[in-house]
Amino acid sequence: MTVTTDELPLLLYWERVAQDLLDRTSKMPKAMRFTFAQRIDNHVLDVLEQLAAARYAEPARKRLLLASIDEALARLRILVRLCHGRRLLDGGGYEHVARGLDEAGRMVGGWRQSLTGSRN
Repeated sequence: MTVTTDELPLLLYWERVAQDLLDRTSKMPKAMRFTFAQRIDNHVLDVLEQLAAARYAEPARKRLLLASIDEALARLRILVRLCHGRRLLDGGGYEHVARGLDEAGRMVGGWRQSLTGSRN
């Protein structure tokens, strides 16, 4: 796959995080798929869609989308912690996922900060 230089780094990063999370939720026990896996999967895909939309949105809409993405990341952090607490994610898996969510959150925060006082 060739990546062009105009691709949004956050979108590319989130695609990798999303793949990892989707792989992990697909391995959860069937009894937990509707409780945790499906909710995590939906939030992961929502973030991906909102990032794609934000890339091309007008500034006011972009700000709203980025705020929504931040909220979705917060929900994901809580769900992932609950999964870890219920032993659906081992320590290493939890740490890896948590780092990915934190980095994505920092990237979203940086993007939001860049919009403050600018015309983008």
